[in-house]
Amino acid sequence: MKSKRTKALEISKEVKHKVYQRDNEHCLLCGRWVDVSNACCHFIARSQGGLGIEENILTLCNECHARYDNSEHRQELKKRFREYLKDKYNGWTEEKLIYKKWR
Repeated sequence: MKSKRTKALEISKEVKHKVYQRDNEHCLLCGRWVDVSNACCHFIARSQGGLGIEENILTLCNECHARYDNSEHRQELKKRFREYLKDKYNGWTEEKLIYKKWR
């Protein structure tokens, strides 16, 4: 049985489809067309309690996702994605993206 936290961090098919459409079916970094399965990159990482909600998920190709996860430029990329997400969602804040046990 999955914990509440694990369930909250998972990305549902519905969320993947919404994010994929929001991102015009393309990688946000390189611009290449990708499959809906690539709408799976957490802005706030799962390891940091990043929720599996639209406002926290990005569409990236496999190469750019690896670059984002393992790059010395992560903070620079995160700044770019932060502005993108703020533009897409009224009232967007990072605090709303993190799992809180007593929410």
